[in-house]
Amino acid sequence: MKLYTKIAIGFLLGAAFGVGSNMLDLGWGLAVVDFVSPFGSGWIRLIRMIVVPLVVASLIVGAASLGDLRTLGRVGGKTVAFYILTTSVAVSIGLVLSNVMRPGRGLDSTAQAALTAEFGGDAAGRVALAQEAPGIVDVILNMIPDNPIGAAANGDMLPLILFSILFGVAASLIKDETRRKTVVGFFEGVNDISMTMIHWVMLLAPYAVFALIASVTAQFGWNILQSLLFYTGTVILGLALHALVTYGFILKFLARVNPVVFFKKIREVQILGFSTSSSSATLPVSMRTAEEGLGVSKRISSFVLPLGATVNMDGTALYQGVAVMFIAQVFGIDLSIGQQLTVVLTATLASVGAAGVPGAGIITLTLVLIQAGVPETGIALILGVDRILDMIRTAVNLTGDLTATVFVARTEGEELRADVTGREPSTGSVAATA
Repeated sequence: MKLYTKIAIGFLLGAAFGVGSNMLDLGWGLAVVDFVSPFGSGWIRLIRMIVVPLVVASLIVGAASLGDLRTLGRVGGKTVAFYILTTSVAVSIGLVLSNVMRPGRGLDSTAQAALTAEFGGDAAGRVALAQEAPGIVDVILNMIPDNPIGAAANGDMLPLILFSILFGVAASLIKDETRRKTVVGFFEGVNDISMTMIHWVMLLAPYAVFALIASVTAQFGWNILQSLLFYTGTVILGLALHALVTYGFILKFLARVNPVVFFKKIREVQILGFSTSSSSATLPVSMRTAEEGLGVSKRISSFVLPLGATVNMDGTALYQGVAVMFIAQVFGIDLSIGQQLTVVLTATLASVGAAGVPGAGIITLTLVLIQAGVPETGIALILGVDRILDMIRTAVNLTGDLTATVFVARTEGEELRADVTGREPSTGSVAATA
């Protein structure tokens, strides 16, 4: 039985057990959920343990293998442009759906009061965190690490990514070939060791996914879902449209690959992203899938994917667009076209700085609400279903990361696997490595 099939079974069993425990109010069921929940959390910690060495090693090797600054600039420019443009499209889809479906009009005053009473305290805490967030200038300055080791220890991915790229470029410029190969070879070894460790950790995935999903669904109140069903449905519809239509168009007509085969190849990544709600935790599996399943060369995947895990948050941006409109509609605020365009810009920029960890989107949402002039305390209305939507939008974020990787690889002349591109296999080589 393939690994993703085992993971899917673990996911379904966990969901059924968690929902059953919640709806039937089984005391023993909730006790079992509390018992297994630390197992899922420990598994995520095992993956995150490997993320920093993997990101550093892969980016250094990727930047060094690109050869020169011109190639690095070209690949980097394509990657950043892709992420920014698709994020803008995602927010726009969310706003259009919200204007058409108007999910905020379906929330009655009783449900609004109940949600505010239950989640008001948590909402105030999130607002306080958002108000402490640094400004644009500070964000840019914080990308330059005072101490790369400190950035690694604190899990600050943007400064770590910048340092790793610069280190890799500098390594590629060493004139002494022996020394250059020694440095790059060391980090290639670190990368290979990290992937081996991930293989070990992934053997536990089906059981860990069961624990994670059972815990989430057991805490997920059915009454809350009923109150926010229209809002939840609008977000999910938008995410599905973005994943299937936006990415499908890019894959079919720009990257020239078979979208159906592509989505089959990345099932394991999507399930893990859904289960962990973390792009960073799923990064090692994304890299393995890109290289082994899709045939993308290591020089492209090791550059595009770590960057995407930090700055590409299409699903988060779309959710923020719907959430802003939902809260505005609940409070009877009509946002003008100009204000909605501001939401597009703010959500795009805010999502770039969102960390690839669970719950980061709700913090950046507060910034978008403040900018749009919508009461930020309104996030209390949506906190009850935020975790389940966080899981779905993480899967979309990861789909975007892999779509960008395939797109950049194809524009760089790589062939990918024969089954992905829809051509007959003719040679043993499936990916360009130059």
